[in-house]
Amino acid sequence: MHETVQKIAVFRALKLGDLVCATPALRALRERFPGAHITLIGLPWARDLAKRLSADEARWVDDFVAFPGHPGLPEQPCSRASFEAWAAQMRERRFDLAVQMHGSGRISNGVVQAIGARRTVGFHADTPAGEIGDAGRRLWPYPEDLHEIHRNLCLVKHLGGHAQDDQVAFPLLDEDFDELARHADLDELPVGGFICLHPGARMASKRWDPRRFAAVGDALACNGWRIVLTGDASEHALAAQVQEHMHAPALNAARALSVGALAALLSRSRLLVSNDTGVSHIASALQLPSVVIFFATDPRRWAPLDGLRHRCVMRAEDRPGGGVSPEEVVEAAWPLLALPAPLRATGAVKRPRARAARTEAQPVR
Repeated sequence: MHETVQKIAVFRALKLGDLVCATPALRALRERFPGAHITLIGLPWARDLAKRLSADEARWVDDFVAFPGHPGLPEQPCSRASFEAWAAQMRERRFDLAVQMHGSGRISNGVVQAIGARRTVGFHADTPAGEIGDAGRRLWPYPEDLHEIHRNLCLVKHLGGHAQDDQVAFPLLDEDFDELARHADLDELPVGGFICLHPGARMASKRWDPRRFAAVGDALACNGWRIVLTGDASEHALAAQVQEHMHAPALNAARALSVGALAALLSRSRLLVSNDTGVSHIASALQLPSVVIFFATDPRRWAPLDGLRHRCVMRAEDRPGGGVSPEEVVEAAWPLLALPAPLRATGAVKRPRARAARTEAQPVR
């Protein structure tokens, strides 16, 4: 049965890296439904990314709704009453299609169901061998073995979309560079003449030892590279630890910068060395070469897909200590520094290839 789709809600209330990994799926969803009005439902911080994806160059998202949280989800505390009040407001929007792009669906399928869309789709992890379908819902088995980018694209493919383009995106705006310009020490850094080290991560288990970051910084500085330590204001002290352990001078740029201004800074750098965290996905979007250090997460799910520009250094469980050495990280960095410099100051997003006028409603399978 085919139904016209004019209003779509996409639920993905997760952190920075998770949202960046979903940008290929959002692009594919727009290509599948060029005439639909697409609303992204995410955590309040994601309003910034939605703004970027609604710019004329992309237009993959038309609207954003902040998700207040759910008692069963860890990302944001919320009472049952607050969630129910929010869900009632969502039902008033009368979505034609709600896409659960939040995960395996054990809790999130119920969240999306509460939105009250005419039809909902997503993954489920209850019966891995089979599809669940009824009058207003279709759920496919959660593909555990796929990379996060391809998992989201797979969902759009189930809707009849194309899943070939897996390049992530983080469009840069003029205001990002305007904000960066207000930090004279950062704005004056020579374009392509410095390397960023990002020692922070939201989870402590994903943070490499600051002393090892310092050793990497010193090795790269010995070859003439300026070292810049990045992060947000909460990570200033962590970056200062790296700075203190280094013999070479380093600039501590972990301060009150927006994600956009940090991305603008990265776009002017030559290389990023980071933990597996959101900034590594921004580097992928900017096509900035990077070395990503993995501890607590699975690189098969979260590593950058471009193996030419990005190298992963992983914990070796069969080695005494099981850790990653600074020498391994530096060795991974040298070939990347020999690559042609990436394009500067651009998010390099692709304009959607419209298949119909934006005013037409599109059928869904």
